[in-house]
Amino acid sequence: MRSIGEMARDSGLGVSALRFYDRAGVLVPAWVDPASGYRWYEPGQLEEARLLARLRRAGMALADIRLVLAGWSGADTDLVRKLLKAHLRRLEQGLSAARGEFSALRALLDHRENAMTSLRSASVRLSVAAPELAAALDTVRFAASTDPELPMLGGVLFDIEGESLHVVTTDRYRMAVARAGIAGHDGSRVQVIVPTSLADAMRALLDGKGPVRISVDGDRVALEAGDRQAAGHCLDHDFPDYRRLLPQAAGRRTVVEVAAFVKTLKTGPVRSAEAGAHDVSVLRVEDGGAVALCTEGAGDPNRVAVNRGFLLDALTAGARDRLILELGAPTAPIAIRRPDDESAFSLLMPVRLED
Repeated sequence: MRSIGEMARDSGLGVSALRFYDRAGVLVPAWVDPASGYRWYEPGQLEEARLLARLRRAGMALADIRLVLAGWSGADTDLVRKLLKAHLRRLEQGLSAARGEFSALRALLDHRENAMTSLRSASVRLSVAAPELAAALDTVRFAASTDPELPMLGGVLFDIEGESLHVVTTDRYRMAVARAGIAGHDGSRVQVIVPTSLADAMRALLDGKGPVRISVDGDRVALEAGDRQAAGHCLDHDFPDYRRLLPQAAGRRTVVEVAAFVKTLKTGPVRSAEAGAHDVSVLRVEDGGAVALCTEGAGDPNRVAVNRGFLLDALTAGARDRLILELGAPTAPIAIRRPDDESAFSLLMPVRLED
């Protein structure tokens, strides 16, 4: 018999994925210890697990995977071949349609390129209070992307307009926005993407209480604090239009004491998303306003699942004692706001649960 850890190591499926496929009835362990709940697998199940891992990497739906595994174990090769052929045909059709859509999108992007370039090529001089900018950068830093395939997200957007500087980060699964008041700007909108390393260097200079100066000249941005300076080139990319993603008022809203809620998350029940390695917390706002963690078997339609690590990052960013938590539908993003400035917030995408 193989332990679940050995099965994960030899099959290419994570332990959390094996637990998920057990619950889904796709790959059920041969024996479960009634005392500990530990799963054990027969040696022959390793082949099925490896097949399952390949099918998931190929993007096959769970319902079709069940049929393939049933045909595989029953030596029904005709059924397996038909299912594989049908899935490959769907992938090819989807790829063809996607190529057509991307061609149209490229034409639209080319049309908009000049307007977007003008936002990045202006010259700007402004001042901002050091503590205010420091708080804004601390609030958003955690959500900056580290994905080399998405270099446009590998920095902090400085969105300058009117008397406000909005700093924004996102890695597609979460987004953080914070605001700082500015002076000395003519009001026109200018956007630059500051590389995270440069943003960190700027943050290191914000240890005073007075104003600091920010200047933008084309593709170069600089922050001056007294006789110290952090400067460098901006990222030559377009940042997503974050204003289209701003959260609307949610159906359930409550104030949480951050320290207590973080402790509850760290010690409370977790579950795993489909084929994922991250822990997921399932939240629900009770009638009295308290936030409860749902257990694995809870069937509450108002529950919202979220990556626990992402939620902990959002709660601890900026070192706030209290935060506002907004929960909508299970498929709606989760918003976390500061009580003293609701224009500063984090947005977390929910995790889809199968049951």
